[in-house]
Amino acid sequence: MGSFNLAATGKEPYDIIFTNARVFCPFTGEWEENASFGVKDGRVTGFGTYTADQTIDLRGKRILPGLIDAHVHIESSLLTPTEYARAVIPHGTTTVFADPHEIANVAGTAGLRYMLQERSEVALDIRLMLPSCVPATPLDRGGAVLSCSDLAPFMEQEGVTGLGEVMNVPGVLAGDKDLLCKIGLSPFVDGHAPLLSGVALCAYIAAGIQSDHECTNAPEAAEKLRRGMYIMLREGSTEKNLSALATVVTPATAYRCCFATDDRHADMLAEDGHIDDCIRRAVDVGIEPEVAYRMATLSAAERFGMNDRGALAPGRRADFCVLDDTGVCTVTDTYIRGVRWTDPGYRRPNVLHVPFSCAPLTEETIAIRGSGTARVVGLVPGQILTHELSFEVDGASLPDPSGDLLKLIVCDRYRSGGCGVGIVNGFGIRDGAIAASVAHDSHNLIAVGSDDAAIIRAAGMVIAADGGMAAVSGNTSAFLPLECGGLMSSLPYEEVATSLRSLEACIRTTGCIENPFMYLSFCALTVIPEIRVTERGVFDVGAFADVPLFSTRTK
Repeated sequence: MGSFNLAATGKEPYDIIFTNARVFCPFTGEWEENASFGVKDGRVTGFGTYTADQTIDLRGKRILPGLIDAHVHIESSLLTPTEYARAVIPHGTTTVFADPHEIANVAGTAGLRYMLQERSEVALDIRLMLPSCVPATPLDRGGAVLSCSDLAPFMEQEGVTGLGEVMNVPGVLAGDKDLLCKIGLSPFVDGHAPLLSGVALCAYIAAGIQSDHECTNAPEAAEKLRRGMYIMLREGSTEKNLSALATVVTPATAYRCCFATDDRHADMLAEDGHIDDCIRRAVDVGIEPEVAYRMATLSAAERFGMNDRGALAPGRRADFCVLDDTGVCTVTDTYIRGVRWTDPGYRRPNVLHVPFSCAPLTEETIAIRGSGTARVVGLVPGQILTHELSFEVDGASLPDPSGDLLKLIVCDRYRSGGCGVGIVNGFGIRDGAIAASVAHDSHNLIAVGSDDAAIIRAAGMVIAADGGMAAVSGNTSAFLPLECGGLMSSLPYEEVATSLRSLEACIRTTGCIENPFMYLSFCALTVIPEIRVTERGVFDVGAFADVPLFSTRTK
């Protein structure tokens, strides 16, 4: 009989016994008062009165199992994994299911190896979901292509849990052999199917896809629940879907619902928190606290078959967080494997450098020629969906900040290829531009602005640094270098958050919307309806095809 089993039967002392705790039980939705539980070798041994080498009095505080993010892209925080861990662990998060398809689109298998190496350096348990769609669609051209045979060897590596979001819906429905091969690699397969319904949804699920984090309205989420999917209620920097989906969460459905942050910048993590913030927002919109706690713990663990976490119960990891006496979910301490986490402080992380190969922009390369009825990308506040708008325009008069019709530029960063030029409505920039090397999912250079000179200036800053985020307005500018693949900064998370605030402050004085860089990053994402811009030009997601900027031309 092993040491853990001997301790569980009382024949050996525990390493630690925690006393005087008010422990939430996600199995029943109850609070166990005046509880004492023991820990041996990082796992809960049992509840009751035992002997231990150390006793910790939790002073009647509420205790939750460690919080779990069911779907996140760490790269989207703009932080390396080490700094991401420092940012989220204080908020009670102990496990995240992370899809590294951002760095994989840039650097291929080297990006996957980087994330696997970095996860081994942190206390946060980063469970990787291998990227299923690199590139996102067969039409996209990023820095890599990953086939089923490329992914298969990674499935056996420590820390890999399953297959990440399958966003190539047309490929699934058409029976793409390589994509179906990828789906067969793991029993855990995440989905990505915005607005998919009816027969097409059934076919998508029948292919082996089990979850979705892209629901934007309650009827959509309810249909997917009825068809057997897990629903991840997402609350990111711009993808704010939790409120709209709250009514589908009931005590009967909570076991199929969990939280996801997906894309949450470092400033939001620093200011609002992580899954603890999702819990608070859920309660604010009517979800019972105990239901929200279950979603943030056991529901997420069970979705991925992780029976070693999600609850404080015999044999499970002793991951938990301590709440203060005010509010619904304010974390004061986080314990990982029974040990109170203390911030190790900043250490300069390893960096995966990917050189830029992008020609400087000129007025010639970003010119719009002709006039007529143009297809315009219409931003949707609080969503990554866009609307296709139609405006009568003269290309020579664009950008037109007075009408909020700005140029949207996407340039090939990998092969010194061309630039796609489109028009976007919704940014509100009256004087200036922003540019970035974060442009989901291919992560080409992307920029938007009120005049050509400002666009060229902001884009030039990004190109010169081999990646980053730039804002310019008049004589003012701000810049955040993203030296790790053009996606992540090597700075401490506090400094990244401060830099993001400086970038937004630079451009907000011109009337720009909040979180402009996150909205900008999705303007090139070809798997979210309705219309996008790529390095090739305008892309119609519904038609799944490149289309002309002008639907009709007058000249």
